[in-house]
Amino acid sequence: MVQKKSLMQKAIDAAKKVVAKPAAKKVVAKPAAKKVVAKPAAKKVVAKPAAKKVVAKPAGLKKFNSYTPKKNESYMSRSQLKHFIKILNEWKLELSNDIDRTVSHMQEEITAYADPNDRASQESDMALELRNRDRERKLIKKINVTLLNIENDEYGYCKLCGEEIGLNRLIARPTATLCIDCKTLDEIREKQIAK
Repeated sequence: MVQKKSLMQKAIDAAKKVVAKPAAKKVVAKPAAKKVVAKPAAKKVVAKPAAKKVVAKPAGLKKFNSYTPKKNESYMSRSQLKHFIKILNEWKLELSNDIDRTVSHMQEEITAYADPNDRASQESDMALELRNRDRERKLIKKINVTLLNIENDEYGYCKLCGEEIGLNRLIARPTATLCIDCKTLDEIREKQIAK
């Protein structure tokens, strides 16, 4: 009687095949490169500087100003809290401006296209934009909660274990509420539940 391989055994066999060393490739001699003769350089043309263009900020992760603690400075001192309040308020203002800009842009860009493909493209662009703005709206709420935590002297400490979150983590993610250990465990739990 033939016994079926378990799913785990199949995965192990597949991993062994991938890890196995590939056969040596044959080396093919390439023909010698042709000699290139340099041509005399053409006269340089100096262009007049153009007017400054307003360039939109590239979308991506927000970079925050770093904070270097003074010698013997206690964790979450007054100067550290001021630094984080400043970062959070600037970030909140920037997000609010982006949301306002999107609303005005969407009102200006409303066009009734005759071509169904153009309409579909416009609708998908607007749906994507609205999804991004909704994400930013949720982030503004999280920033407001973080500012409230600062007022209540709860900022900078893990809400699960009570340990310090750490300046480096807070500089990277000022709205963090969990220390790196608790966050890692939380993500592992999420992955297990998702399976």
